[in-house]
Amino acid sequence: MPLSDHEQRLLEQIERALYAEDPKFASTVSSTNLRTHARRRLVRAVLGFVLGIVALLAGVAKWQPLAVAGFLVMFAAVVYAVPQSKKMFGRPELRVVGEPAKTRKPRKPSLLKRMEERFRRRFDER
Repeated sequence: MPLSDHEQRLLEQIERALYAEDPKFASTVSSTNLRTHARRRLVRAVLGFVLGIVALLAGVAKWQPLAVAGFLVMFAAVVYAVPQSKKMFGRPELRVVGEPAKTRKPRKPSLLKRMEERFRRRFDER
């Protein structure tokens, strides 16, 4: 649902006040998007995973509690990375208002459906 004229004016007024009050923050916010933040978090998760591997290997060689801690760090990094990867590589959740929805290709029938269809055709031929 589009914004009314009054809401548009209020939004523009708030935006102008933000630019006037803190132009550096306003330019930073306007130049980044959700994918940028997701990418940063994904990089942090990968670094955490690598750190976990190093701790795991060092713990196996020297001190076992370090290995357990390394495994937990790796697990936490994967849990942290999964939602970020969905944000980066998944379908976009939002679209521009007024933009026509993209049509999807019809899905290919599953293996089970195709096998059922073949069976029915063979049965009907006899």
